[in-house]
Amino acid sequence: MSDIQYLPLLGTRIASVTYAEAVEYILEYAEKKDAHGYVCAANVHTVSMARRSSEFRRVLNSALLTVPDGKPLVWAHRVLGGRRITERVYGPTLMLKLCEAAAQRSIPIYLYGGAPEAVEKLAAVFTERFAGLKIAGHFSPPFAERTEDDPFLLKELDTINRSGARLIFVSLGAPKQEWFMHRYAARLSGLQIGVGAAFDFHSGRVPQAPEWMQGAGLEWLFRFCAEPRRLWRRYLIYNPYFIAHLALQRLGMDGPSKELEVKN
Repeated sequence: MSDIQYLPLLGTRIASVTYAEAVEYILEYAEKKDAHGYVCAANVHTVSMARRSSEFRRVLNSALLTVPDGKPLVWAHRVLGGRRITERVYGPTLMLKLCEAAAQRSIPIYLYGGAPEAVEKLAAVFTERFAGLKIAGHFSPPFAERTEDDPFLLKELDTINRSGARLIFVSLGAPKQEWFMHRYAARLSGLQIGVGAAFDFHSGRVPQAPEWMQGAGLEWLFRFCAEPRRLWRRYLIYNPYFIAHLALQRLGMDGPSKELEVKN
């Protein structure tokens, strides 16, 4: 699928795709022998961070795809005159759709990230849920930051490569997972997919917002109420920031949106 349309949003290159289009594009790429790279799921928080940091903006724009994970990014397409998409491509749901398709096409996956209990439970849940799904391996890395030449990290990357996985689901939280995928894309044989809190959600460790809140763009409120001390900065600072700069872009007054960095 070579005719993907993109929306330049606050300087970030957002793929204007549906779930079906994203799944097919990702699987076609992952099945190539020399496939490597990564897919980002962008929301208000990550797009706003990218607006403030040219380095992080390059991380998102170097991805194979950066899909519109948040509902406000769907609305932004209407405000800015982009393709009229009607659904967001939510990371946790994209993961389910990819696993269902991977089971049908015998594409092995790897689960990297999350708490130890979450990734263990998730592997068991997915084995039961998706008949024929090949889980090549799973690992919960330490939370602490590590250097690129950390021997334990290099061993983890080697283990992933030797597993034969073509889809590598990465659940480290934003922006850590985006930096990780960008940094090690060339070292990993397979396509990385950043899925945020999906491991916690699908393992049952953390509850998801009700569908009606997700559809109304209120998932942020559900998560904020559940973890106010951890998430207050993300939502109370970045949400207004996003709205303000979306308005500036609509008026042609936002700098990064005029100088979109294209994928390498």
